Amino acid sequence: MKGNGGVTGRGAAGIGRRLAAAILGAGAVGGFAARACPGVECRFLVYYGRDEAAPIGDYDLVVLDAEAPAALLARRAPGARMLGYVSMGEVHASRAYFAEAEAGGILLGRNPSWPDAWFVDMRAPLWERLVLDRIVPAVLARGFDGVFLDTLDDAEYLEQREPRRHAGMIDAAAGLVRRMRRRFPAAGIMVNRGYALLPNLVGQFDMLLGESVRTTHEADGTTYRRLPENDYAWQRDLMWEARRRFPSLRLYSLDYWDPADRDGIARIYAEQRRNGFVPYVATPDLTRIVPPPREAS
Repeated sequence: MKGNGGVTGRGAAGIGRRLAAAILGAGAVGGFAARACPGVECRFLVYYGRDEAAPIGDYDLVVLDAEAPAALLARRAPGARMLGYVSMGEVHASRAYFAEAEAGGILLGRNPSWPDAWFVDMRAPLWERLVLDRIVPAVLARGFDGVFLDTLDDAEYLEQREPRRHAGMIDAAAGLVRRMRRRFPAAGIMVNRGYALLPNLVGQFDMLLGESVRTTHEADGTTYRRLPENDYAWQRDLMWEARRRFPSLRLYSLDYWDPADRDGIARIYAEQRRNGFVPYVATPDLTRIVPPPREAS
């Protein structure tokens, strides 16, 4: 989910095998997710808008932009958990730390799909300092209960695109998440995709989000389509494999669909709940709240 841009892809064919081997016999993750959002009937929301009156109080687990207005954060429901957005593989030109990242020489070029977002070298000590000393502490200081880690799959994209130039990017990204867990053990961590990293993140995060699992949108942002069965099964099965190996891991799905098609949205919710996922169906910009169908609320 690229509030600031990003690249997703199917990744290496062997991810599922590596994941299974790596987490065989591993311990379960902690109880943050169970407390935050028990069961597939949990009300889950991803919202990057800035409307201070947006009804986020209707939801149990909410992902917001890290710089969302304080008045919006205050609308959380009693007992609800909030996660602040952190882009791990990119820096958007609007972020306060963009100039420091640029001056430090750790930006690797623009994301062609999102020109205002720049790939960042996740191996760089400066990036680790920014993430662990400034970005995440600032999110938690605002009252968020944890972080939503986006664009981790950029590590795989970069390393596959230029193996020599970007060697070690996957391991570095996973190491940064592990150190984040050690530094902030009480904070919830949700990972968006990032499947190539999961073998190195056993027990280091609480929640896994699959984006565009069943449905997605075209570049125009107004045309929606169901994914081919093989693409759907690829992501669904990786998520199931992760949960088989550490059963306390909570699985979430984010799909995109026409908000006027309430029957279509209801079908997506029903299918994803049969998969054991906590679903949300949204519009591509994630700046409006699309309520769940009545029968799924």
